[in-house]
Amino acid sequence: MRFTYRNDLSELAKIAADIENFAEANGLDAAAAQTFNLCLDELFTNIVSYGYAGDGRAHEISLDLEARPAEIVAVLRDDAKAFDPLTEAPAPDLDAPLEERRVGGLGVHFVKQLMTRVAYRRENGWNVLELARAR
Repeated sequence: MRFTYRNDLSELAKIAADIENFAEANGLDAAAAQTFNLCLDELFTNIVSYGYAGDGRAHEISLDLEARPAEIVAVLRDDAKAFDPLTEAPAPDLDAPLEERRVGGLGVHFVKQLMTRVAYRRENGWNVLELARAR
């Protein structure tokens, strides 16, 4: 299933609803739907907040969701500035006291921990981030 969203944080509610409907239609449990919602909320927020920062124009961000026999796959595509969150986001210092931690990187860290597989590529001016979780 393919969904498209505006580069606006108000779209987060629509994303959550689309994930819930997809999960229900494909027999996924609530935990899987919540995991994908958490990860996609984090990534979408980063794209809108940082990828398009200062742009001021309307853009479309697409999300493909697919239920395969062994895994659930989500592919997020955006035309924001090139950014590989898997290698460019700072690694969080999980041992530092909360008040001393640097901002950034924790959400991407959680995405990597919650998904079975995460991959990034730049394709024809688009950031393409693929997330997969075993069934």
